[in-house]
Amino acid sequence: MLKHSNITKQTQRAMQFFEEKLAFTLGPVELKNNLDNEQVEIIDVRKAEDYDRSHIPTAISLPASDIELRMNSLSKSKINIVYCYTEQCHLAAQIALKLSERGYPVMELEGGFDTWKNVYDFNVVSS
Repeated sequence: MLKHSNITKQTQRAMQFFEEKLAFTLGPVELKNNLDNEQVEIIDVRKAEDYDRSHIPTAISLPASDIELRMNSLSKSKINIVYCYTEQCHLAAQIALKLSERGYPVMELEGGFDTWKNVYDFNVVSS
């Protein structure tokens, strides 16, 4: 038996968790398939200098430190997909929470820029 205080056999809770996870996250392949979708805005919340070095095609730079100042430039009619550095980076989740609190449709790219570039080897662009 696994020894972890949070492990549960509650399948109903598991189902709810995974339904919510799928509703508000997407993987790199799903994002790649939506790069040209006009209903999607891709938002890079990393530092501006990291965005300038390289970023996901069509992404806009909106560093986490600037979110309060520039949030109004985003659209509430598009799905705003946020990403940060890595799977363990919580900047994207923090920004997604702020956006959703203010009525912006939002999803998070799982794995962040690192997974996009280094695991999937998808194209990146430099400013």
